[in-house]
Amino acid sequence: MDHRRTPLFTALKNHAALNPVQFHIPGHKKGLGTDTEFREFIGDNALSIDLINIAPLDDLHQPTGVIEEAQILAADAFGADYTYFSVQGTSSAIMTMILSVCEPGDKIIVPRNVHKSVMSAIIFSGAKPVFVSPAQDANLGIDHGVTTGAVRRALERHPDAKALLVINPTYFGVCTDLKEIVELAHSYQVPVLVDEAHGVLIHFHEDLPLSAMAAGADMAATSVHKLGGSMTQSSVLNLNTKNGFVNPQRVQTILSMLTSTSTSYILLASLDTSRRNLALHGHEMAQKAIDLAQFARRTINDIDGLYCFGKELLGTEATFNYDPTKVTIHVRHLGITGYETENWLREHYNIEVELSDMYNILCLITPGDTDESVDILLNALQDLSRTYYQVNPAHELVVKVPDVPQLMLTPRDAFYGDTEVIPFKESAGRIISEFIYVYPPGIPILLPGEVITQENIDYIIDHVEVGLPVKGPEDRSVTNVKVIVEADAIF
Repeated sequence: MDHRRTPLFTALKNHAALNPVQFHIPGHKKGLGTDTEFREFIGDNALSIDLINIAPLDDLHQPTGVIEEAQILAADAFGADYTYFSVQGTSSAIMTMILSVCEPGDKIIVPRNVHKSVMSAIIFSGAKPVFVSPAQDANLGIDHGVTTGAVRRALERHPDAKALLVINPTYFGVCTDLKEIVELAHSYQVPVLVDEAHGVLIHFHEDLPLSAMAAGADMAATSVHKLGGSMTQSSVLNLNTKNGFVNPQRVQTILSMLTSTSTSYILLASLDTSRRNLALHGHEMAQKAIDLAQFARRTINDIDGLYCFGKELLGTEATFNYDPTKVTIHVRHLGITGYETENWLREHYNIEVELSDMYNILCLITPGDTDESVDILLNALQDLSRTYYQVNPAHELVVKVPDVPQLMLTPRDAFYGDTEVIPFKESAGRIISEFIYVYPPGIPILLPGEVITQENIDYIIDHVEVGLPVKGPEDRSVTNVKVIVEADAIF
């Protein structure tokens, strides 16, 4: 295929050049009706292609023209049989994967450290989650992926599962042996869905982990915007239909149900052009990011009190491969938390990181980085070390993630059940009806339908007191929590 082409973006430019008289939404009419300051900042070019699904520009909900052509090109670039554009992020693509294979009461095997969008889809579908605990790294205080052994045990106990969902790579860039897991699941006739949110570049470089499509997975939700150059909220859903587990027409229907009818053509155009860039220059782009990240990694590991893992982490079931462009910096030996590090870098060097937790910060090195941006980060980290190393006592690393709570109700039944609000500190033993998670990365600590334990309460309160962003409950302070009403006994 000719990947120099951008069917959708070219059609948008040509349409704007005709300068048609518009009697349709959006009401700003090429920017004439928008705020002056905003228009001057955004520019008339962008506003001229902020259009809707009129006939010359195709329709994302039932594409037959330039959007269909753009998606066919994207499928070729990503090694998929079908590719669908998402203008509502990878979250919408993940929900589509689950809703297209799960019905009420169906079991789905999922890692405990899934993104909240997975649990949203489980609530919408009425499916029953079968949790597999990810491998914990006792040296870094982070979760890796699920192991083949853990997946095998889950499949043996639940051979009637309708799907298996795997995270590959994890937020921190670590991968399990995805190909082996896919082959195992398929031997049970179970389709494999992959949260590939942080893996767009792995499709385009042989030194990066194997992509979901290359591993034979059935569906994968991939964030082009995170690392591939498209605009925020634009992602793709890739399908492999060779194994017969996926119905592309049903996937299109579900995705359409979850998608606004006023789709953003600016986001769609950014997917079209990013596909072109990745297809033509993806290897070179990935190589640049890898080289910069490995230079940063080597330099960081020479800084007192800091550690950035690399290939030495590999060799276990949970650490089969890794993406070096995810630069995880362990700061425990400086005697400060990752959250404090994030705030210090913002205050002193105007640096924003991807995430922080109790012991680490995560920095993403992408094709948008340069020698200069990486040098700024390294200089800041050297200053950080001079400020804190051997000044504060190092924290003892304590990985005290609570055990997975007992699931007493399906998440759907709990979410829509009769509820009452009680003090969170007094909620041990009650069934929660809302989420509590730390974001980023958005991993749930408590899910609707689970029994709250004192261990859960202590863990969440510790995060709140340290200042980490605990989210999910309607009460933002996490002072109160919504639980299922306990009916009085009848005698």
